[in-house]
Amino acid sequence: MKKKKLIVAIDDDPEILQFIKITLEARDHEVKTALSGKEGLELLQDCKPDLILCDLMMERIDTGAGVATQIRMKDKSVPIYLMSSVGESMARNVDIHELGFNGLLQKPVSIDDLIMHVNRALRIG
Repeated sequence: MKKKKLIVAIDDDPEILQFIKITLEARDHEVKTALSGKEGLELLQDCKPDLILCDLMMERIDTGAGVATQIRMKDKSVPIYLMSSVGESMARNVDIHELGFNGLLQKPVSIDDLIMHVNRALRIG
């Protein structure tokens, strides 16, 4: 039996976290969630995820970028995907790679987009 991939999702919207958890656990992934950047960083001290999904704007405007920066100081290899509802034109003007992210999931996230990006990040299928 293959080992489940561990995905950590960080977002201040519990409905989005529930959507991600249900969708990805149905595809045989293990999902841990955090409702804030601080909670996410604490969670990451106790686990080594295969992928991190992180909201850009949580309790402070730059929280997602701050979380990514702190993660990158300890782990440069884990894929981190930015989840954001900022307009597509604004998202294009932000260098997500410079902020420490590997990719972007535009909110609202569809099931198909979520699965496609997760599979790509985990190199599945």
